[in-house]
Amino acid sequence: MTAEALTSTALSYGRLVPVTVHFDDLDALGLLHNARYPLMAERAWAELWQERGIRFEGDWAAAGDACNAVKELTITYEAPVTRPGPYAVHLWLERLGTTGLTYGFRFCSADGATTYARGTRVLVRLDAATLRPAPWSEEFRAAGRELLRPGG
Repeated sequence: MTAEALTSTALSYGRLVPVTVHFDDLDALGLLHNARYPLMAERAWAELWQERGIRFEGDWAAAGDACNAVKELTITYEAPVTRPGPYAVHLWLERLGTTGLTYGFRFCSADGATTYARGTRVLVRLDAATLRPAPWSEEFRAAGRELLRPGG
């Protein structure tokens, strides 16, 4: 089943992006290492934004909306991941402001039914020359509105 099909059947908002846990992602106890959860969420977001034409290719001045920085990250671990294989990251926007946004994520089973960890991350769009907050483009805001959680 595709991520789009899963999104329509298992989720009422956001997007479910498939990810893979590899053997070397596990720690000495055989659990997914705590630092891997936000890394996999980051990779899922990068894939989602790249599909929408927003990407960083080495030039901050040309990066546009991809020129951003993390202001805050929170994560809560709910159940251990104990084996490699297919999983997913459920992504959505909680808030879309003028220069910042808050996204939510769940690290979950491939079908989205079981949650292993959840969190939020605050990003700030930066001006490449000054590294000060700058407004998101209208194209980015339009793409972001599609991912807003109801009530977000």
